Amino acid sequence: MSRRPEMNHRTHFDKVWEDHVVFQEPDYPAILYIDLHLIHEVTSPQAFDGLRPKGLRVRRPDKSLATMDHSTPTLPLNQVVMDPQAEFQLKQLELNCQEFGIPLFQLGSENRGIVHVISPELGMTQPGMTIVCGDSHTSTHGAFGALAFGIGTSEVEHVLATQCLLQHKPQSMEIRIEGKLDPGVTAKDIILALIARIGINGGVGYAVEYTGEAIRSLDMEGRMTVCNMSIEAGARAGMIAPDDTTFEYLADREYTPKGEDWERALSRWRQLGSEECATYDRSITMDVSNLEPMITFGTNPGMGIMISEAIPNPDHVKDPERKAALIKALRYMDLKPGKPLLGHKVDVVFLGSCTNSRITDLRMATSLLDGRKVSEKVRVLVVPGSEEIKKMAEAEGLHQRFIQAGAEWREPGCSMCIGMNGDQLEPGQYAVSTSNRNFEGRQGKGGRTFLASPLTAIASAITGQIMDPRTLM
Repeated sequence: MSRRPEMNHRTHFDKVWEDHVVFQEPDYPAILYIDLHLIHEVTSPQAFDGLRPKGLRVRRPDKSLATMDHSTPTLPLNQVVMDPQAEFQLKQLELNCQEFGIPLFQLGSENRGIVHVISPELGMTQPGMTIVCGDSHTSTHGAFGALAFGIGTSEVEHVLATQCLLQHKPQSMEIRIEGKLDPGVTAKDIILALIARIGINGGVGYAVEYTGEAIRSLDMEGRMTVCNMSIEAGARAGMIAPDDTTFEYLADREYTPKGEDWERALSRWRQLGSEECATYDRSITMDVSNLEPMITFGTNPGMGIMISEAIPNPDHVKDPERKAALIKALRYMDLKPGKPLLGHKVDVVFLGSCTNSRITDLRMATSLLDGRKVSEKVRVLVVPGSEEIKKMAEAEGLHQRFIQAGAEWREPGCSMCIGMNGDQLEPGQYAVSTSNRNFEGRQGKGGRTFLASPLTAIASAITGQIMDPRTLM
């Protein structure tokens, strides 16, 4: 177990953790109370099936929320679900939620969307909460000062039955991001640069707290992007202590406290930040003053470079394991070491996912479209993260700008991030994607994915090749 800090030296993570420990026996996992359990169709069917033979009900259905997102089609909703397994998952979620009394946003609901998008926009995600979901990118909610992490299917069953979870306390890590971002450089570039620096195992065993000038200057959508990809660095969770930016975002949302309850919540939330003399088990500082747009070249998010840099040469890597992984990745991607990625052909651009499908991401992308069209050689899928975001974008005319430029405007869902319902790459195709993972076949068997920001993605769509978005600004 990690050290127990002095009460006046506690980190933000320490405070949230300790507020939720129901029982702690030395050398054993803590019993941790869960404030909010988010559910989707992929990881929940077996969990519900585990309750029935035991005669168990859901302990707190009012602390649960389900949505259809992973397996949903992004063509118009009257289209048939192409994947029989996906269709079964959607029907099963509906039946399970009806039986156990869990609120569900199903196809056709005005509140439906990607689980890590809709909870914040509804105000269900709040500072100081513990939040879990059978999905690794639950870390997204840490942007609000929540302790949020993904769980496995057996743990989903445990939370359904008890509203608690057995957890070993992670160690704490501060990642201080200093400096001011140049125009064209975004939150996505910050997190890709960090993962390129510390690697995909750099956060293993830690709950990360992001601090520093560059983090404080981000809006909530940018903070969610950073926390979303904490898992790609191996971290158990990513957190940002709440501040006025957080509170302004949450004010007057559907599920946030109102009136005097809001004032009491604010008073409580303002006490959550790390103490001035708080100690972390590990600290890292990164200056982003000279950061360029980032892009990955390999088959994990740690294989990333600034867009003007050359692809690394395996001959210059001393560690045998890293060298072998780099050789394998470049072979799969069919890329040559020492060559630039700038100018490399692009077949598909995907703008979406729980990382970058919010309204600010869509606005950012359309900022480069004025008077421009996407290349005839590139297929562009634009998939908003929720029905609410889709409605906002259409009210602003963003969808028409995408369509007029030659992009496909889709229905909300996870879509090509996980290669569902026909939203897939073909073998050998190259995609610039705003999603979070790029392992072999992630977006379609044999597909090759470059991860990047919405700006880099849309710039590449316009030119038909990997492009520095700053040249089009």
